[in-house]
Amino acid sequence: MAIDKTSVAQDAPPAATEVQTREVALDERLSIGIPELDEVLGGGLLPRRIYLIRGNPGSGKTTLGLHFLTEGIKKDEVALFISIGEFEAQIRKDAASQGLDLSSVHFLDMSMSTEFPDEVEQYNATIPDDTQRETIIYTIIQQVKRLLPQRIFLDSMSQLRRLTPNAFQYRRQILAFLQSFVAQGSTILVTSESLDTAIDEDLQAICDSIINLNCTIDKQTLNISKYRGSGFRRGDHSIRLSEKGMQVFPHLLPEMSIQDYMIETFSSGIPELDELLHGGLERGTVSILTGPSGVGKTTMGIQFMKEAAARGERSLVYIFDEAEETLLHRCEAINIPVRTMMKQGKLLVSRIEPLHFTPDEFAYMVRKEIEREQTSIVMFDSISGYRLSMSGEDMVPHLHALCKYLQNSGLTVLLINDVESITGGFRATEIGISYMADNIIFLRYLETQGEIQRAVGVLKKRMTDFERTLRKWEITRYGIKVGSPLTNLRGILTGIPELLEDHDR
Repeated sequence: MAIDKTSVAQDAPPAATEVQTREVALDERLSIGIPELDEVLGGGLLPRRIYLIRGNPGSGKTTLGLHFLTEGIKKDEVALFISIGEFEAQIRKDAASQGLDLSSVHFLDMSMSTEFPDEVEQYNATIPDDTQRETIIYTIIQQVKRLLPQRIFLDSMSQLRRLTPNAFQYRRQILAFLQSFVAQGSTILVTSESLDTAIDEDLQAICDSIINLNCTIDKQTLNISKYRGSGFRRGDHSIRLSEKGMQVFPHLLPEMSIQDYMIETFSSGIPELDELLHGGLERGTVSILTGPSGVGKTTMGIQFMKEAAARGERSLVYIFDEAEETLLHRCEAINIPVRTMMKQGKLLVSRIEPLHFTPDEFAYMVRKEIEREQTSIVMFDSISGYRLSMSGEDMVPHLHALCKYLQNSGLTVLLINDVESITGGFRATEIGISYMADNIIFLRYLETQGEIQRAVGVLKKRMTDFERTLRKWEITRYGIKVGSPLTNLRGILTGIPELLEDHDR
């Protein structure tokens, strides 16, 4: 490693003594530059502390540090990037590709020189590790004294640790080294390779907070394992690295939104269906509409939204299985004016490709949409499509958190559930989610007198009583029709209905 590169780049910003800097109060939270990560951190960073960012290569450690520095520049703070691994030119290029402006960020480039590498390596080989480490530390200390930065990002501490064979000496020296910066008013982020646990064990003990970044083939996550003096949101939170830098999608907790709302019953707009439900569905409940493919579950959900639009309320539909245009065409064909509802701002239909989103990303999308504009009903069509985004994870905890969050916000949730069997033994769901439903409405196919028909019934309703009979369910070009109770049939739930008059004969 080169030890003679002690100067800052020629186009670096002026020193702290030449600019007006802003003092940061000890009780004031600092934004890390990513609002959602501030949320995970309980409001942001506590100033004048040491934060460790751990992660495997490619997990986003440097990107997170760049957000931290550029946020400081926005607040008129002096920010210093100390690079012991990558070259300054490459870092600036990578930052520009992510839309992060480092033009006002100070750099101390302690990376290996790109000029005459053979000579540099030969030169470094003759210098003891202790001398190299001491020179690097001395250079960093002098630069920090000159600039007095409020924010320091050091990438990476693993390089310094490898130059210190004695773990006790490293810990004592690094602690004094970093604490001296804190005493000067700096908030410090340092990085470490999580793959080499032996190298960063001492750092974990020294630092006030630990942010862990994890990168695998199919997902990227972030979690906080330590934060002295502050609460934080536990668990793994999805992250995404893109041309926008790092995006964080906090794991959704139901208690994040607890609002007072009036529990009231709203109509489906079909008198016979309302009779079946003893008035309709209640606001702030979760309803599962379950049945085999093509029986009319989505259509029923849209019917409730049609009636909500007539009351001036807005609804959201997230479709995982079919194209948006197909859904709109089907609804228009049965006299549900979905396009008009959309133009009036009373309906939003979003087509979701489940393989492109993690559960946390999708939950964040839903959360932001209901925060953007007041909403009454949210429908997920279908649970099977949502399940594809799990990447091997258990779907139930994620769906439970999302539904409870929406309930706590006073929204009515409709879950479309497909069952595989067309006829035969009855099951409400096949994935163990019926416990979270306040209402379960089931639709079935019947074969009577050589004709396939549909029937609708209610299996569960927490808020009120409900009609125990089944009714004929039809979807016509004029809309949905629900008939009188089917009192002359038995064996409907078994899938082998019998006409009572025929049986009696």
